[in-house]
Amino acid sequence: MFVQISKEEYQKEISKKAWYQTNNIIWTIIFLYPIFSIVDFIYANNIWLQFLIIRIITVLVILGLYNLFQTRKYNYRILLHICFFMLSVTMAILCNVVNFQQQNIYYLIYAAILLFFNLQVFWEPINSIIQTLLAILLLAVFYNMLSEYTLDSVVTNGGQFFFIIAFISCLIPNARFKVIAREVRSQILIEKSNDQLKEQNRDINEKNNIIDRQYEQLRKLDDQKNSFINIAGHDLKNLIGQIVMSNNMLKEEDYRLSTDQKEYAGYISESADKMQYMLNKLMDVKEIESPEMKFNMEIFDINQEVSHVYRGLQETAQMKNIHLTDNILKLPLNVKLDRVFAGQVFQNLLSNAIKFSQTNNDIKVVTSLQRQKFVFEIIDEGVAIGQDELDMMFNKLKTLNDASGSMESRLGLGLSIAKLMTKELGGELIYRSDDNGNYFRVEFYVIN
Repeated sequence: MFVQISKEEYQKEISKKAWYQTNNIIWTIIFLYPIFSIVDFIYANNIWLQFLIIRIITVLVILGLYNLFQTRKYNYRILLHICFFMLSVTMAILCNVVNFQQQNIYYLIYAAILLFFNLQVFWEPINSIIQTLLAILLLAVFYNMLSEYTLDSVVTNGGQFFFIIAFISCLIPNARFKVIAREVRSQILIEKSNDQLKEQNRDINEKNNIIDRQYEQLRKLDDQKNSFINIAGHDLKNLIGQIVMSNNMLKEEDYRLSTDQKEYAGYISESADKMQYMLNKLMDVKEIESPEMKFNMEIFDINQEVSHVYRGLQETAQMKNIHLTDNILKLPLNVKLDRVFAGQVFQNLLSNAIKFSQTNNDIKVVTSLQRQKFVFEIIDEGVAIGQDELDMMFNKLKTLNDASGSMESRLGLGLSIAKLMTKELGGELIYRSDDNGNYFRVEFYVIN
């Protein structure tokens, strides 16, 4: 998190800090400066009343200037220079008109005022140097005008303390200015960082609320989905039951059926059993909610299952004038899989290949044994579906429509289910579509 401070923000906070320190100085002067008349009463009894009036006038002028500068938003440095100049004039006169014995006291008071100023003030060090030089200049001017004593006696009788304290106190504002400026910058950074954290926290809370609402919507949709599956499943069970019952009625009078009709009745019976099996799996609530489907694993000849699927779709291919070529191994290859779901994989792939093919296309169905794996291949030499469309059909469960409208509506659901079943059964499904046509390949491990 990177925080930037603009020049305007920095100057605004610096100004606040400077005026805070200025307030401390001004109000301290207003309350304490008249009290110095007690010192005048003790050490300069003959002039204390005059200087009390001067101190009161000085305080009132400073108060008026303070209110003016606050109202007009003038520079606080000018106010401080004026205030200190007025104090310096008063103290410089006192230091030169009092008796020789009291000079030491007034020089120390003058030095204390200068030290207090430099300890409290927040401005550039050059301002304190100017005020110190001005104080020395005022002392020199009033010494020439008012003092009756030699310069050496003045220096040795308090003047040396004033000069030492004055010059040493000039070093304080430099360090103070840097420290306070650094504190102001740090304070701004902390406040802005806190504001950013608060903003981020608000964003996180808003996003959490959105996530909670979406989760609640998803939960409701999931409940609706489960409810729909249960309702549809029970309705499908009734339909399958009717198919099975009708087919059994046909079998009871099989003596009246031809050989082909008996074969078709067998297909109906087998398809109904598979539908019943898959529907029971779907309707098992525990398996619906669990991350993995439980399969009924059994050992069977997978070439025989492929042949069965192939024969069941031959008539569908003939109705579209599609040429199916059988190159299925006669050699038994045993696998340990769920027979119904494995057969559904082959059924979905081959039926989709027939569905997407155009009239007079050639489709080859090939099985082989390669590196201890059973390999099932469908080679469609017709018009290519397109690799992008196949990717969507196998992965997105979306309905795709041909742009020209000349081909059938392409449903990716069967292919997506085939890919998912293959993976769940421990196999691998590969597909591609290029200028040579469409190619599908399924691999399962065989049992020695």
